Amino acid sequence: METRDLDMGLLRTFVAAAERESFAVAAARVFRTQAAVSLQMQRLEAVVGCALFTRVGRNKRLSDQGVRLLEYARRILSLNDEAYRAITQEVFESPVKIGACADAVDTLMPEYLEMCAETYPSLRIDIQVGRSRWLASALRRGDVDLVVDVAPHEEFHHVVLRTSPVVWLAGARFHYQQNLALPLVLIDSACPFRGMALEALAQQERNWRPTFQTSTLAGIRAALRAGLGITPRTIEMLTSDMKVVDHELGLPPLPSIGYRLYSRVNDCSESAQKFSALIAPR
Repeated sequence: METRDLDMGLLRTFVAAAERESFAVAAARVFRTQAAVSLQMQRLEAVVGCALFTRVGRNKRLSDQGVRLLEYARRILSLNDEAYRAITQEVFESPVKIGACADAVDTLMPEYLEMCAETYPSLRIDIQVGRSRWLASALRRGDVDLVVDVAPHEEFHHVVLRTSPVVWLAGARFHYQQNLALPLVLIDSACPFRGMALEALAQQERNWRPTFQTSTLAGIRAALRAGLGITPRTIEMLTSDMKVVDHELGLPPLPSIGYRLYSRVNDCSESAQKFSALIAPR
């Protein structure tokens, strides 16, 4: 039985037209004119020897043969694209090792990991979560290639990834009793958020009491949801089950905080350099 090769460009246009039921809409997707799309579909129909579309009003619908071809076309294009990426993508000999504070892992890192997976699918990433003092030591020893942290580490080269406003957060159902000291949910050791909060409250001469202290961000979230108090955190931590209470409670404004990417000067692996260049602001 005679077989003929199916042109990849024709199949890509065919899938675009089939999914949108319109040559005009498909034309914008494949960056061609509507006339060019029509001509391509005529060429594809000539190759397969049957009509692939039927007209329904102003739209195009797939014929029975078109429906069958669509399934194969998607599989062919997917395999083609996979093969191209496998051949052309960069190969990295070692993973990039990143140390990150809990706040960065909770807010920034998912976005950065998605960017990396799309741009460098073969690049492996190892993430270790820790407090600022440990992160600095790990970077100094070379146990990690990069550090993402909100605390300053003056000895290392850094770029600011994002500057975020810090707000007072509480659980959505939290209610404050005016006659009591302000209930605070805090990390149980020194951290930028704890420091700025206590300083701001001292300047306002506002009484406060620690109602819950924890060593983890997960503990902070749990205490807020339980209505145990309020805490200072970046706006990225705000979710549907929390609320900002700055104005409601007459609380002092807090300074913004920067998420910084730290690295050792002139001592960065290729993997770390690629990752840094990808996520650093342009």
